[in-house]
Amino acid sequence: MAGELIPRETLLVRVTLTLVIALPAVATRVAGLDPPAVAAMVIFGAGVLAAAILLMWAAETARADMSGALALAVLALIAVLPEYAVDVYYAYAAGTKPAYTAYAAANMTGANRLLVGVGWALVVLAFALGVRRLSRRGGRHATRGPGRRDVRLASLHRTELGFLALAAVLGFIPALTGEIGWYMSISLIVVYLLYLTQIARRREEDVEELAGVPAWLVTLPKRERRTATWGGFALGAIIVFVSAGPFANGLVDAGASLGIDEFLLVQWLAPVASEAPELLVAVMFAWRLRDADAIGTLLSSKVNQWTLLIGTLPLAYRAGGGAWSLPLDSRQIEEVLLTAAQTVLGLSLLIDLVFRRWEAAVLFLLFAVQFVLPGEDVRLYLSGVYLAIGFSVLIARHRDLGRAMETVMRPR
Repeated sequence: MAGELIPRETLLVRVTLTLVIALPAVATRVAGLDPPAVAAMVIFGAGVLAAAILLMWAAETARADMSGALALAVLALIAVLPEYAVDVYYAYAAGTKPAYTAYAAANMTGANRLLVGVGWALVVLAFALGVRRLSRRGGRHATRGPGRRDVRLASLHRTELGFLALAAVLGFIPALTGEIGWYMSISLIVVYLLYLTQIARRREEDVEELAGVPAWLVTLPKRERRTATWGGFALGAIIVFVSAGPFANGLVDAGASLGIDEFLLVQWLAPVASEAPELLVAVMFAWRLRDADAIGTLLSSKVNQWTLLIGTLPLAYRAGGGAWSLPLDSRQIEEVLLTAAQTVLGLSLLIDLVFRRWEAAVLFLLFAVQFVLPGEDVRLYLSGVYLAIGFSVLIARHRDLGRAMETVMRPR
């Protein structure tokens, strides 16, 4: 399970650096300081980033000692806690601050589109560079054939693709109804629980080789390993608790003070801080030519965010004093529609278990268009482009779609 071990000195440097990054956020909260908006955004954003790294290390290390559906559910939730904490905070605060409703939708749609439009493309780029690196060294695994040019998923990833297809259909409902309703919470959470059940059944088939800090920690004796694991969970959770709310508020206040659209800061900067560690791990896998692990990790994260994350928002909104359904205005409806349409295209490009370079380029270029040509009409036209390409590819690959859906309807 453990890959190539890093030196002990490297381990200490990485752990120390992560704690140093988190220290200003913890110290600021403990001292009761109220830094300026931009400073708060930077300080607590660094805290969220550090917490994400610690939780990711702990979750990967814990796999050496935990098994079963419940353990997988706990680990999945803990690994994405920073992203959830920020978005759930916005939804909770929206119960008494209606303006925050838009931020909850912004953070959710931004995280999803960043993952697919940038994260998936980065995997292909890193894999291509890894192949080129080994080719120059004359590596015997770095052939120039099609098997090494394109990123490939394992057949077991049809489970994720099948559940993503189901979630993709449900994802259009908020755009059509103008709300993320309580019924969406029930539906998406049920889909996620069914997905976890399927993953639990194949656990012994899906063992990833660890790298970096987790690979070093799993070699420790059981007692020390468990102490390190639960210490990482506890410390990461504390840092998330300390940082999430101030970071969320800091983004909004910093946007106002800098004259930048707060919606855009919440939509893009917050997901970058919370998802950077996961993206770096996927890129590292791809660089080492572990393409199935790389894209499979991000695909699992997409299923997680497009089901459980959306499903928790109405519940948080209700807990914060709002109604049972989280309302969406016209801007948010467009953002949800665009994200749902991108999900369809992403699904169609992976459904045959091969992710080609030109497909990654299409995803990235369409993602970049929204920044070059912002505006309501562009978002609507771009949604149409995503859907036109996505449905066309799905029709051509309908047999692959059928195989993926079979894993959902008739699991083995």
